[in-house]
Amino acid sequence: MDAGRRDVLKAGSGVSLLALLAAAGWLKPGEAQAADWNKAAFEAKSMEETVKAFGGGTPATSKDITFFSTPDIAENGAVVPIGVASALPKTEQIAILVEKNPNMLAATFDIPAGTEPSLTTRVKMGQSSNVYALVKADGKYYVASKEVKVTLGGCGG
Repeated sequence: MDAGRRDVLKAGSGVSLLALLAAAGWLKPGEAQAADWNKAAFEAKSMEETVKAFGGGTPATSKDITFFSTPDIAENGAVVPIGVASALPKTEQIAILVEKNPNMLAATFDIPAGTEPSLTTRVKMGQSSNVYALVKADGKYYVASKEVKVTLGGCGG
């Protein structure tokens, strides 16, 4: 069988399956998008605005929040690895904020009950800045920070 014909048959069957799911009412348009994302939190420009958008007050500093695999110096600001772990009981949510980015909130993660509150991700940083881990545990907010220096192209500038 011709490879091009095989590709057309595969693509056609996938489209047919999606059409059948939509017709049956099992797949609704827009369902793949996050329907309940917190737009105000992602548009916030400061720590206070971000916490307020999450529905909290002033966060308490906590030594039970640790950064791991987060470099002191990042050679490429486009992909800065960030690792955060929380030893706070009943951790519900972890958010990563970058102070000098145009919008502070870089990512937010809901932590299901019974799981280890630890995560790693990569964020984009425009310049050297403090990175904050904002943790919601037992209905209260806690924060820890780490300074990450970004060198453009690894030149130290």
